Amino acid sequence: MNPNRLAHESSPYLLQHANNPVDWHPWGDEALEKAKADDKPVLLSIGYSSCHWCHVMAHESFEDESIAQLMNEHFVNIKVDREERPDVDAVYMRAVVAMTGRGGWPLTVFLTPGGRPFFGGTYFPPESRHGLPAFRQVLLSVSRSYQERRDDILRSAQDIVAHIVDQDLSPIAPDVELSPSILDQATRKLTQQFDATHGGFGGAPKFPQAMVLHFLLRENYRSGNSLALRVVERTLEKMARGGIYDQLGGGFHRYSVDERWLVPHFEKMLYDNALLSRVFVRAYHATGKPLYRRIAQETLDYVAREMASPDGGFYSAQDADSEGEEGKFFVWTPDEIQDALGDEEGALVNQYFDVTEAGNFEGKNVLSVPRDPDVVAHLAGVSMEHLEEVVSRGRQRLFALREGRVHPFRDEKVITSWNGLMLASFAEAARVLDEERYRQVAIRNADFILGELRRDGQLYRIHSAGGSKIKAHLEDYACLADGLLALYEATFDERWFLEARALVDDMIPRFKDSQGTGFYDTDGGEALITRPRSWDDNPLPSGNSMAADVLLRLAALTGEGQYEQLAEGILTAMSSTMTQHPLGFGHLLSALDFYLSAPEEIAIVGDPASDETRELLKVVYGTYRPGKVVAVGLPNDDGEEAVPLLAGRRQLDGRATAYVCQHFACQAPVTDPEELRAQVESR
Repeated sequence: MNPNRLAHESSPYLLQHANNPVDWHPWGDEALEKAKADDKPVLLSIGYSSCHWCHVMAHESFEDESIAQLMNEHFVNIKVDREERPDVDAVYMRAVVAMTGRGGWPLTVFLTPGGRPFFGGTYFPPESRHGLPAFRQVLLSVSRSYQERRDDILRSAQDIVAHIVDQDLSPIAPDVELSPSILDQATRKLTQQFDATHGGFGGAPKFPQAMVLHFLLRENYRSGNSLALRVVERTLEKMARGGIYDQLGGGFHRYSVDERWLVPHFEKMLYDNALLSRVFVRAYHATGKPLYRRIAQETLDYVAREMASPDGGFYSAQDADSEGEEGKFFVWTPDEIQDALGDEEGALVNQYFDVTEAGNFEGKNVLSVPRDPDVVAHLAGVSMEHLEEVVSRGRQRLFALREGRVHPFRDEKVITSWNGLMLASFAEAARVLDEERYRQVAIRNADFILGELRRDGQLYRIHSAGGSKIKAHLEDYACLADGLLALYEATFDERWFLEARALVDDMIPRFKDSQGTGFYDTDGGEALITRPRSWDDNPLPSGNSMAADVLLRLAALTGEGQYEQLAEGILTAMSSTMTQHPLGFGHLLSALDFYLSAPEEIAIVGDPASDETRELLKVVYGTYRPGKVVAVGLPNDDGEEAVPLLAGRRQLDGRATAYVCQHFACQAPVTDPEELRAQVESR
């Protein structure tokens, strides 16, 4: 069979469909013009490479000759990788949610030749089952309706588009004051939704909510709310011991199908591991608990080992399936473990990881740690030291054995925004955990992104098959700037600050709306049925919330009022919504907390590598203090400081000197670490 047009694409997801008998087109004007010329509706299918149900529908329907014939006869068929084109996905996901009340992937949408949606859904089976209509019947019914009820369909499409466009208008900024009461109300709602038994929020399926957990960690710092910290700790501990966490290789799966974090959807996404590793780093910083440090390190080590390209970019995802079975790579039987470790140690490891003959996933076992280790040691009649030694050896042996299995498919495209999130986590971990290897990973990644995904002043979103494409979206600019600012604080190399600021200064005119209440997702260069904008932080921080956060930190480092004003516009516009629905706005709530905290601006004039400067930095970073920015450096010979916070600051008696400021008004400069401690702890 000859490959279809997708054979010329670089997206791994699109290439997976290149040999389908479906006459697929990539998204673009050519396909829509063909639909107009042929007077056929468009069948738009959106998914991503590690999506389990996308694979199921592809195998059942898109590889089926008879179904493909119906698709080719009645429709112009377009396949989109949502990770490449989140703007296209966002527009048509809203349409399907408006029509059906639910969304998900694979997303299946029927459009007029002008791109207007009139019918849609998610997964359709080839034959009707579980209340879902057969895909064959859907195809025939939609085609017949389009031919026989054209006017009704066009009116319906017009109404749906009007609804979507209305969603993308700037929210009306309410006449409210940005005050701590917003944070208090959001915290109350979140703690009410907390699952006190298993951690997390709500029931099954249960998703990691890293951004909400970070907000609650900040809330504990801001207000001393002990319940907020209890929510964070309970959730992190339950996740770390559940099957959602890869107990052998490190890293987190996408989500749990149950409320106990036991059985995951097995795909691993870069963005989840970026956000979760960062919140575990912060939880360790705030509490000092070794578990959080271990999970953060194991997750970052997994990314460095399995998700980093030789050039320094981070790959986007690992699949849930291998050898055609979901989770096969990750699950075990008791006999497999005992054969690998011997009867005595195998039995102890089985007990530790709750591996049973009955299994917990299709007759096999997802490894988890449901009992406290001291309970396992007591039940087994061994010391804790012996248990720890056996489990440590067992993990290493089982991991090595698992490496010999057929690995899940890895999507090796590099996405700028996701890399920015991962860059930030490695950089923050390097600083908090004092791990030089993480600093080097972060530097390599920043060099790669700025070298390979930026060309002639244009940032690009995707690097795949040796080339970069698709102009970057708002989230790419904002997330990369966030990562570069984190790298600046991990190295105090002014290059990273300058790159972050240049990105933001480019971002503002490209994406800002005319009302000053936020930013569009795209620069408007391609005409979709609406110019989308995203506000909610799920599952990634929205471009607007990340932009607000970055703008506020740049305002604190530069004293530039425009940055703060733009961030205020976003925070004010969404103040009511984030109060009512805090679970969907974790990152934006953290940005608001930073704004309301009147951030500390700490400038240290000294060589970042000197012992004197290091002693001052130990004070600054010794405890979890989220409401601060830090700049370090020696005065430039020309008097022009790259980081404005350092401008005009001088050393006292030739020693490293710290200035603790707010809105660029500073306390008396100090050179003694204890005097610095007294200043920062007085707030």
